[in-house]
Amino acid sequence: MAASLNLRTMVVEASSGGGKLHRIGALENVPGNWSTGPQLAEALAADLARLEKAGRCTVVQALASKVSGHEDRAELALGDGRVLTAEFIVVATGVTDLAPADAGWITASAEFSAPPLWRATPQDLTARTYVLGADRPLGTWLRAHPDVTTTLHVLCPPADAYKAAEVEADGRIRIVPISHAAITKPTYGGGWTVEVEGSDGTKTTYAATSVLNNLGNKPAAVAGLVSGDDGYCPPNKQHRRIRIAGDLRSARYQRITTAQGSGAEAVLAYYYDITLSHAGGIR
Repeated sequence: MAASLNLRTMVVEASSGGGKLHRIGALENVPGNWSTGPQLAEALAADLARLEKAGRCTVVQALASKVSGHEDRAELALGDGRVLTAEFIVVATGVTDLAPADAGWITASAEFSAPPLWRATPQDLTARTYVLGADRPLGTWLRAHPDVTTTLHVLCPPADAYKAAEVEADGRIRIVPISHAAITKPTYGGGWTVEVEGSDGTKTTYAATSVLNNLGNKPAAVAGLVSGDDGYCPPNKQHRRIRIAGDLRSARYQRITTAQGSGAEAVLAYYYDITLSHAGGIR
């Protein structure tokens, strides 16, 4: 959008373009007939390469560490010490994965680790697989692997109940409503011992062959942004030269289409609010 408005545009990317798209195994609510996240990521990378080749944008491979807004400029500090200056900055650093240690409803022994559900293949699912959390990647994973018949026992805290409703009709899912889970190594044998406490205080112990992480995300905000109590960065709380786009805005709108739309909206908002005002136009 910025390039189409003839704004000199620089894209700062720490890793491969597309971010979390590379881990999405199935798409069903994104226009364009894309069936997987990697397909869409490749298409976006090709678009970016085309714009760069045409001289309409510059791509910089670097880690963004801090943003700051000033009366006459915005600044972006990079991890290598460089500071870039622009008229405005769109921040779309998104979210990163929650770990079991981040979840207040989980206690676990020091040696416990849970690989992410999104990375699991059907072959990774063993006799009794438990999933920590009912975040939405669960539905994506089920759509990506329609032939899997293994039952996933999903430990679902109250905060995830509305998300679980999207998949609870799937016969491969067993939702286990809980208020707390304690995970330890069994005295003998492999796997994990999972003791769960229900909302009524009842405790039940399960033997899990494998445990997968599906806890959700936390904001990956850079320094200099104004964050809310939940760590997300409300767009209307930032300096006028700093615009927020994508998943970093809110936990509610973490969808590919809303992320793309918010990026375009952030650019257009600046274009109309600031750029045209220089010519006495709309402010």
